[in-house]
Amino acid sequence: MLETALKGTKRYWGLLAAFAVVMGIGFLIYLKQFDFGLGITGMSRDVSWGFYIAQFTFLVGVAAGGVMVVIPYYLHDYKKFGKITILGEFLAIAAIVMCLLFIVIDLGQPMRILNVWLHPSPGSVLFWDTIVLNGYLFLNLLVGWIVLQSERNAVPPPKWIKPFIYLSIPFAFGIHTVTAYLYCGLPGRHFWMTAILAPRFLASAFAAGPSFLILLCFIVRKYTKFDPGKDAIQALSKIVTYAIIANVFFLVCEVFVAMYSGIPSHMDHIKYLYVGLHGHGALVPWMWASVILMLLAIILLVNPVTRRNESVLMAACIFVFAGTWIDKGLGMISGGFVPSPLHHVNEYIPSVLEVVLSLSVWAAGFFVLTILFKMAVSIKEEVNA
Repeated sequence: MLETALKGTKRYWGLLAAFAVVMGIGFLIYLKQFDFGLGITGMSRDVSWGFYIAQFTFLVGVAAGGVMVVIPYYLHDYKKFGKITILGEFLAIAAIVMCLLFIVIDLGQPMRILNVWLHPSPGSVLFWDTIVLNGYLFLNLLVGWIVLQSERNAVPPPKWIKPFIYLSIPFAFGIHTVTAYLYCGLPGRHFWMTAILAPRFLASAFAAGPSFLILLCFIVRKYTKFDPGKDAIQALSKIVTYAIIANVFFLVCEVFVAMYSGIPSHMDHIKYLYVGLHGHGALVPWMWASVILMLLAIILLVNPVTRRNESVLMAACIFVFAGTWIDKGLGMISGGFVPSPLHHVNEYIPSVLEVVLSLSVWAAGFFVLTILFKMAVSIKEEVNA
């Protein structure tokens, strides 16, 4: 099937070339970071996890969101998702690739990651995070390849693949649950030390992942002969609706508990993010933009009339994706580090080099995603013909 990725239009090759250029620029910046150290970033003694880990956290959710098409199709025999299930699995692969790359560039010396395997520590949440991330990547590669190959050969998938399909479901929940445990297991960080963090992560994942998949389906339908199906897109939009409502509800719960408790160590993080603290408020406009975007998305998605309008649906999905990205890709990390456990406010702002290197990782993910979608769509078109 790899040969299908080697045949394409000028637009296809131009897109890959553009992503490759951005990746090349990022690689040069990474060489500078490898030589100089993480001093090129905006991180400091007080903020030791920054933009890289924030993107990792968000993209784990995008990867986990793929399970929202796997469960209805494989467990409940929802045939309408038959066309887009492979797209969801391939999106998960690209997202996990980006997650792993962000971990690598966040390490000052990437060889240190070998310590997780050479000296395994089952008592460490990080050890289990590497297992579920790599396990989920392997499962999606295996399932996606076998199922797509079977479809091309016009035969049912082999029975031995079903246990791997079912195993991928708890792994999808596990990658984001374990990632949440990385944060809420740190007792000195009161913003993260909450039992609702994992459910909040999953709610945002099941909103961001499917919303991005809907946008990709619109792109595929516009530029190829493959139609993912209007019914499938509408069904997926309902999942996004419930998930984004749950995400906003969990956020309100967090704010209420923190503010009603009157405990400074809990209140200060919320204050810093939404109203500023001690004259510092770099993230305040961003966080309110996130809230507004998510509320607008809920208004557009809850109403069946606006949700069925595909132009409005696209806008709503963009609002969901952007709103959850700001919430988790900016606020979640900085909100946990600022203020420090000693209540010192040392704001974190990512450097230009840090942002460009992050963009190059996104470009790498889209490079992989473009190739995978090219394979899937080519075979779908071949089968339909």
